[in-house]
Amino acid sequence: MTKKENNNIIKEKEKIMKLTAENVEVIFKDCLFKNSEPVENCVKAEGIANTFGFNPKRLKQHKDRIYDMLKQLPSSFQKESGGGMTFLNACDDKDGNQWTGLHSIIEQLVVLGIAIDKAKYCLPRGIWGALPGAMPYFVVK
Repeated sequence: MTKKENNNIIKEKEKIMKLTAENVEVIFKDCLFKNSEPVENCVKAEGIANTFGFNPKRLKQHKDRIYDMLKQLPSSFQKESGGGMTFLNACDDKDGNQWTGLHSIIEQLVVLGIAIDKAKYCLPRGIWGALPGAMPYFVVK
């Protein structure tokens, strides 16, 4: 994907941001710190395998788009309708279409949601080992 295509995805303000692997990855990468930026005010979010630090300014710029994508997950993930579901089921959207086949992309969406306070894990990390696939459940607030 070219830089111009990436910028076009990011600049879609008037439309709901469609949940795709490409859109998640572009926003995720844009929210990370660049090499020359100071990281004192980073927003940390704990993922499945890694903890990420995000640039608060760019995270705020993408907040609505991130939330748009989280709301496209199945109703079982939404607080008001399902109350949370396993990370393993987050590869499908609310219409039953697989939007990604990579756990790393799902992790990017989840940590972005945690960083903007629109997603959270349902149980503490110490309990994850007892869950199916040893993967956490999370909910979209």
